[in-house]
Amino acid sequence: MAFKKFIKPLIAKLLVIVVAIGSLSLHLNAQNKMSTDQQLTAKQQSIVPIAAYAAKGELQALKPALNKGLDAGLTVNEIKEVLVHLYAYCGFPRSIRGLQTFMEVLDERKAKGINDKIGADASARKEEASKYEHGKKVLGELTKAPQDRPLSGYSAFAPIIDTFLKEHLFADIFERDVLTYAQRELVTISVLSSIGGAEPMLRSHLSICLNVGLTTKQLTEFVDIIQSTIGEKEAKVAQIFLNEVLKNRQ
Repeated sequence: MAFKKFIKPLIAKLLVIVVAIGSLSLHLNAQNKMSTDQQLTAKQQSIVPIAAYAAKGELQALKPALNKGLDAGLTVNEIKEVLVHLYAYCGFPRSIRGLQTFMEVLDERKAKGINDKIGADASARKEEASKYEHGKKVLGELTKAPQDRPLSGYSAFAPIIDTFLKEHLFADIFERDVLTYAQRELVTISVLSSIGGAEPMLRSHLSICLNVGLTTKQLTEFVDIIQSTIGEKEAKVAQIFLNEVLKNRQ
């Protein structure tokens, strides 16, 4: 009798634990499915046409895209950072014209009584002994690949461009925390898809997108946005290289 009194509560407790573990497993599986199927947020969706139109110099189309980005919740500083970031991939003229267009949009919105959220500034970056080595570290985080190999290809042909890339693009620009790495990669692939002729870089950055947390579904949605804003040709090229990157990941 004493044994039965002891074993019954124990069995009941074990059943509770089993049920709890089963529920937790279902919850974790649901979370994993959500992350796999996750779509671009409204803010992420807005980044794509802003970067693409600015890169193409289509300023009349850029204006409504900027308005939509602000309405979606992007701060003034986040959009400024998008327009600054893209200069590394399509040049100062496009970046500056994009910023000038953004100034016009903000003035127009202010005249209508709309006060947009300014947002956070970039945090001060800690000075390090070697900016080049820091850039290598950031590039390694993005590519998930070692950066200690000898220079090759264009980097060996013109080592100064490798220095500029490591010290400025990856140590200076990518480290500005106004945008996340995922947001910066969305800017980058939007620019590269729009300007054309940069397919090897587009392939590399589509791969980096997956490394920094963007999902297959989100990148497919990115291609759809390029198609609806920039054009069928650009979207087709982006889809071809996305398919290639995904195939190599299998």
